[in-house]
Amino acid sequence: MNKLKYILYIMIGLITIPSCSLDEVSYTEIEKTNYMNTPAEAETVLLGVYRKMVEEGMYRFNLSMLFTIPTDIAKVEGNSPDGLRLVPSNSYTSTQIEVQQTWSSLYSAIYDANDFLEGISGKLSGYSEREQQLAAIYMAEARTLRALYYFELVRWFGHIALIKTTQQSHANPATYTQADPVEVYEFIESDLLYAIDNLPYAMDDNFRAENSFRISKGSAMGLLTKVYATWAGSPVSDHSKWEKAANVAKTLINSGKHALMDDYEQLWKNTCNGIWDPSESLLEVSFYSPVVTGMAAFDPSGRIGKWNGVTATNIKGVRNAGNWKVIPTFLRDWNSRSQDKRWQISFADYRYGTSPAGQNGVKIPISNNATFLEAIAEDAPENIKRPFMNGLTPAKWDTEKYVDDANYLIDANLSNINWYILRYADVLLLYAEAINEAQGGPNSDAYEAVNVVRRRGFGLPINMSNTLSDLPLDLTYEEFQEAVRTERAYELAFEGHRRHDLTRWGIYYESIMETVQDIADWYSDGPQYYIPANYTKKNKHELLPIPQRDLDLMVNFKQNIGW
Repeated sequence: MNKLKYILYIMIGLITIPSCSLDEVSYTEIEKTNYMNTPAEAETVLLGVYRKMVEEGMYRFNLSMLFTIPTDIAKVEGNSPDGLRLVPSNSYTSTQIEVQQTWSSLYSAIYDANDFLEGISGKLSGYSEREQQLAAIYMAEARTLRALYYFELVRWFGHIALIKTTQQSHANPATYTQADPVEVYEFIESDLLYAIDNLPYAMDDNFRAENSFRISKGSAMGLLTKVYATWAGSPVSDHSKWEKAANVAKTLINSGKHALMDDYEQLWKNTCNGIWDPSESLLEVSFYSPVVTGMAAFDPSGRIGKWNGVTATNIKGVRNAGNWKVIPTFLRDWNSRSQDKRWQISFADYRYGTSPAGQNGVKIPISNNATFLEAIAEDAPENIKRPFMNGLTPAKWDTEKYVDDANYLIDANLSNINWYILRYADVLLLYAEAINEAQGGPNSDAYEAVNVVRRRGFGLPINMSNTLSDLPLDLTYEEFQEAVRTERAYELAFEGHRRHDLTRWGIYYESIMETVQDIADWYSDGPQYYIPANYTKKNKHELLPIPQRDLDLMVNFKQNIGW
């Protein structure tokens, strides 16, 4: 099995429509007394918990792209908040369907995780000793998934309901109360600590017959590092968690079980073709469907590369909308580090279309009047800048460059390109950040963690010091903090992390305002294409609203500030 093939819900019993998003009937909830009698049956149900990741409200679209766009490095196409731009412009309300969709999907996924854990717990006594070891791994996978789903809920919605059992899910919505975010983080922490104790590293896994794209000890440790870093930041701001983040990351790094890939570009060749490399890929959503049926339950494919890829028409895959655009001033500032090879790999100043000679799928510059380098030159005239204000796209998921024929899904809206939720490089940068925050300044480990990421980005040997890439060794706490924050923007550009980073640093609104000023200084007509500047409000858009439908039912809930 080359990909994690998500098990379709062939064992579905009667499904009812819930009265509230927290009251879910599980797709895995069928004759539980007669199922999961063997680890093989349990694994089938577990894969159903994994499959929740490919839904539209999850990483297929909302959590990977739609909600994460409006930042200081990316924006949506166009100059109005209409239609597809409504959410990425921050101009939506608490009744927005995508907000409801994600809330419901996350709670449905948590229900399935709870249901699996309850079901397998009742079967353990009938398993052999070897089967019980395998079951412990499956339970650890489910608890990591539950932790991930709760992590998304708490950092997107803030004050949520903490549902630990399926029985709680069926309670009257009027009885639900909002948990303190600290309580949610503590629950996430307990799940991940259990997982760390019971999962093998991917490279040491002698239990699962197939572990491609499956959660491992490294996955759980990396996720816990990110959880602690978020817990330490705004809005909870428990700074004691910086030390915990550093300690977990250090254990993972010192294990030697994970490493950076030598070639940064290989990351995108891999994820565009369903190739799993567990050295750097800690959490990755596997999308795969050989054909498109038009029925979401049978199409575990995504929108990666179509919505956030290089704009294309008249290609084998019909088209790529390319609605995710890159902010040119971000690329201008990044280009000052001319040796950084990630720069050109990360964005496209071209599109695919039909040549004057009638050839389809041809790479075409987005401007016939100037190159992007000419447009960002210090003395560049304004008249050459407009195409680059609304035409640059991410290039990490360039379908025509990276996707092989064997993985090419011929559809205008869907692809088989995977999505990285967490990479080892992310953990290295979080480790450097955590040390600096916990100790009030960097040490040698912090420098080395960020420098190996930079060396790889510059195409240099990662274990050899180099003045072209390495940070100066005399940085203050503030200077190192800024260096790591900048490095996260470059290394993880357009991968869905930036908005959460800006939020936990407490500067989301300020970054939006600084960006619109940077754009105005570069191109006077540019701010009209940066729609979030007109709608983003401080102490509001750091969180999504509680969906109005659920808020009306859960009478003890209070709406998030500003909504």
